[in-house]
Formats: sequence, C-alpha cells, structure tokens
Amino acid sequence: MIIVMAPAATEDQIQEVIARLDQRGYGHHVSRGVERIVIGAIGAHESEKEAVAEQLSTLPMVERVVPILRPYKLVSHEVDRTPVPVRIGDAAFRGNELSIIAGPCAVENREQLLQAAKAVKEAGATVFRGGAFKPRTSPYSFQGLGEEGIDLLVETREATGLPFVTEVMDVRQVELVAEKADGLQIGTRNMANFDLLKEVGKVSKPVILKRGLAATGQEWLRAAEYIASSGNLNIILCERGIRTFETETRNTLDLSIMAWARQETHLPVIVDPSHATGQHQLVPPMALAAVAAGADGLMIEVHPHPDRALSDGPQSLTPKKFKRLMEDVRRVAEAVGRSL
Repeated sequence: MIIVMAPAATEDQIQEVIARLDQRGYGHHVSRGVERIVIGAIGAHESEKEAVAEQLSTLPMVERVVPILRPYKLVSHEVDRTPVPVRIGDAAFRGNELSIIAGPCAVENREQLLQAAKAVKEAGATVFRGGAFKPRTSPYSFQGLGEEGIDLLVETREATGLPFVTEVMDVRQVELVAEKADGLQIGTRNMANFDLLKEVGKVSKPVILKRGLAATGQEWLRAAEYIASSGNLNIILCERGIRTFETETRNTLDLSIMAWARQETHLPVIVDPSHATGQHQLVPPMALAAVAAGADGLMIEVHPHPDRALSDGPQSLTPKKFKRLMEDVRRVAEAVGRSL
C-alpha cells in the first residue's frame, strides 16, 4: 500500500507513519517529490491491509492510504490521480503549459554551446540539453568531452540563464552530474541498468528516463519505479522511438504509448522526435503530432551547424528551423487548449 502525505506534512509526522509500519514489521521506502511525499509499505498481508489502511488514515497529515494493484506502485495513477508537475529550473512539465528542451546532441566546444543556447532560448526553449558523456554504438565514434563538457554546460547556464540536462551513463558519474546539472538523463541503452536507476533515485535532481530501444510500456514504468523506490519521484518519461522492422527512419515513434503512459502514471511524459526519426525534415511533423496527442513537452536536437556536428548532425535542426518549428508548436498547442 501507499501512504500519501499532505503537502504540509512535517518530518516528525512522516517519521510517525514510518514508526507505525516498523511496529508491524513492514518494510518501507520514502519518495519525495516537489509537492508530494509518499511512503510505500511493503509486506502487508492481504488480511490486514484494510484495517492498517484505516488506522494510518487517521494520523495527522496523512492525506490518504491507497492499496496498489499495479506492479509499478509509486508511479501509478492509483497513487495520485492529480498529476504533479516536475520542474527543471523554472520549467514545469505536466501542466497546461508545454516546456521545450533543446540543444545539441553532444558538447563540442564553448562557441557551439553558446550559439545553440542563445538561439533556442530566443525561440522559446526553457531547458538546454547537451551530452558530455556519449554512449555510441561504435567505440571509434566521438564519446564526448566528459567532465570538461559538464563545465562548459555550467558556463553556458551562467551566460544564458537556461537550466541544463545531460546524460549520465555510469554510477560513477552520478555524483558529478547531480552536483552540477539541473537534471539527469538516462538514455535508452541504460533504461534497464538497474544499478544506475537506483543510484539516480538517491539524488534530488529531476531525472529524464528515456524508453528503451525495445521496451514495452510496462517495462518502461517498472524502470521508473526503480528510481522512485530509491526516493526520487521527480521523474520525466521520454518516448524517443523504438526499434522495429522499419528501416526508412532511425526508430519508430510510438505516440500511442505516450498517450497510454499519461493515463497510466502521474509522471510527465515528453517526446523526442529527433532520435525517433533520425532525419531533420521529419522532426517538425512528429513534434507537432506529439503536441496534438498530449505530450507534456518536447526534446529536440538543435545545432548551429549540423553539417559540422560530431554526433547526430542529420537529425539536428538549425536555429532558424527550430524557431520556425516553435512558432508552429505554439499554434498547435493553442488549438488543443495548451500554451507554450
């Protein structure tokens, strides 16, 4: 079962609930979101659940006690039917207003980052993205600048005011990235890296969890549960296409699973049309389709000079094309009752 604490619950009141669970021999884990704290009770027998739930619901600042049937208990809509936004800096994901994450696939140099960040901010993006650590299919491809890249992203944030997210690939990188970035990204290849998921669950920064290359919706949400069960509810799900028999695009964008996930979980769900299509000319129509289908935001690759990019140039928009796309996104958002 899940105990949902009221937003104003104090630490003493949280500990009182935990003490009650300990007295009955139940395990527990506490997950802290921006606006909600939930306590998962583990080991309650079916015969006891109803009585225990009634007792716990009488405690001060316990908002409600929810029996959970889903295998992903903490991220399920059963916990909270009112979606709670996750914030990266001032950008809120899962609300009436869309938030856009944009920037180059890889951090290459200071000039490239500043050009990209200034351009996407001017066009309306609210979060900057750039990969310092790059997981590549070939060991001979550009692997990123590592810690130097993180420092360049920090400089870019100071110069433009845009918060930034960047990918973390290994448990050994989590402390560094969490210290300096505004959000951590788990890439598609690491969706099932459960040690890494548990490690990012221990930090308070928002985590963008991309769907695995061949993961089902259930597997995707179970991966999110690993993060939540380690204490971090600040999770943003990202649909970025899956591998199918189709060869004309890089991956197959699955907007149906995006819509399903928004109904199944209280977490925000965004879409990455860049990795889904692999072709810059296909990014705008898929981005607009995602907004029309209810996405809570977009993640789009933008590079000042895609023809010189060290990674994913063919799927990157130029600043001019990104600005045009943002104008179209505003119109579609307004048409479906959203804003940008």
